[in-house]
Amino acid sequence: MLSERRLEVLRAIVQDYVGTEEPVGSKALTERHQLGVSPATIRNDMAALEDEGFIAQPHTSAGRIPTDKGYRLFVDKLAGVKPLSSPERRAIQNFLDGAVDLDDVVGRTVRLLAQLTRQVAVVQYPSLTRSTVRHVELLALAPARLMLVLITDTGRVEQRLIDCQAPFGETSLADLRARLNSRVVGRRFADVPPLVQDLPESFEQDDRGTVSTVLSVLLETLVEETEERLVIGGTANLTRFGHDFPLTIRPVLEALEEHVVLLKLLGEAKDSGMTVRIGHENAHEGLTSTSVVAVGYGSGDEAVAKLGVVGPTRMDYPGTMGAVRAVARYVGQILAES
Repeated sequence: MLSERRLEVLRAIVQDYVGTEEPVGSKALTERHQLGVSPATIRNDMAALEDEGFIAQPHTSAGRIPTDKGYRLFVDKLAGVKPLSSPERRAIQNFLDGAVDLDDVVGRTVRLLAQLTRQVAVVQYPSLTRSTVRHVELLALAPARLMLVLITDTGRVEQRLIDCQAPFGETSLADLRARLNSRVVGRRFADVPPLVQDLPESFEQDDRGTVSTVLSVLLETLVEETEERLVIGGTANLTRFGHDFPLTIRPVLEALEEHVVLLKLLGEAKDSGMTVRIGHENAHEGLTSTSVVAVGYGSGDEAVAKLGVVGPTRMDYPGTMGAVRAVARYVGQILAES
């Protein structure tokens, strides 16, 4: 275990390196921070931190920079989440309150996160598998063709066309719509199948085939896994940090293009809690020079999706964590009220 003084030295090194982009020497620490010890003691502390792998010497200069291990300790023990100012919170609320539908909420959230953190923002659409049914609409497009519209509690809308075996009357359609909604509204997707399995038997013989087809399409929609979608914004921000990436930012850009990779990173954030993955903690080779800060959003304690940012390991962790958490909280409120 590091002594409190050495933890303070590490904190000072991280803060200075993030702020100045320059390796930090003992002289600079003495001048900028009230550590209460001599420069010689600070040099000894820095040597101990280097021996234990928390800082490293990038070249022959006297300065040191944090390693992935050093950033990890900083985030776990030393970094409080920086609260947003009142004007920042109002700006978030005003910007997100203007959204007209779920697509607009996600689009605005991506732009907002990228602007607040000056990193790459990633927002996942609410997962159908974690949603509840708000309404099921059935519309007749032709005598033997229907449209099923599934609306979730998160404002997500899924539409499916259904070709029926035979014409389906308006009275039967209204009856099916009413019975379906009485059974499934407010229910979790996983709970729906047993609630509707006996529905065809309650209809006339001629209509049972169509009712079964409608239910089949509905259940397929509920269990689809291809719905995991996300939106990325602020990729151009990476160009501001070119010197933070070894040789080139190309591997990072290539990894960001693979949505499966990003979904996996976001998926590792548990529920609505915050996850910070630093450098080599990211399994994908292209992201080993980056950090990912992600958090779940939704109504209450349960997350329906994740959002976060990707940037260089030389990141303002307290500020980034505060911004990500604040935006997630506002998005959750909007979804709960929508």
